[in-house]
Amino acid sequence: MRFLAKNFLNGMLTIVPIFVAVYVCYKVFTVLDGLLGQYVRPHLDSRYVPGLGLLATVALITVFGWLSTQYVSGRLIRLIDRLLESIPFLKTVYSVAKDTIASLIGEKRSFSKVVLVTLPESGWKCLGFITMDDVGAWHDPLADYVAVYVPQTFQVAGLTLLVPKEQVEVIDMAPEEAMKFILSGGVAARTQKRLPEQ
Repeated sequence: MRFLAKNFLNGMLTIVPIFVAVYVCYKVFTVLDGLLGQYVRPHLDSRYVPGLGLLATVALITVFGWLSTQYVSGRLIRLIDRLLESIPFLKTVYSVAKDTIASLIGEKRSFSKVVLVTLPESGWKCLGFITMDDVGAWHDPLADYVAVYVPQTFQVAGLTLLVPKEQVEVIDMAPEEAMKFILSGGVAARTQKRLPEQ
């Protein structure tokens, strides 16, 4: 019985992470392939190969990126940008999507500074990411605060805290490793180097 239990657990540790990784990749591929694939597939019928929709999506995004750098098309895209930012409700959705994507892949990436936030009274610390250095730019009394995003364990939701700068300590940790540490509840960081002593 012990032999069966031991090998069952070993099997779980081996196969479940592989299954989850493959499943997530498959679902992401399916969603991205379906964005333009649904329009490409009717023209190719049986000749359609999975992945053509993804290639079409990448090509279209690349073309739009190139057009945004050209004089005439760039002006048109900026005009559309200003128009979307002036329509009530739509401007909120548009600006949130634009700022979020820019924070992840733009030149001024957020989530690049990993910090420890000291919680008052208890002295406990939580791991987070600075998303805005200058909170005082939109509310002057918060000039000495920074915005820190604290993800929640085992999910992608999180809290955005406005924290006094003296309670925030930037640490030497890769953002990817910090996110892995948080999302796994600390389990995925066993082999990582220790944080510097406080």
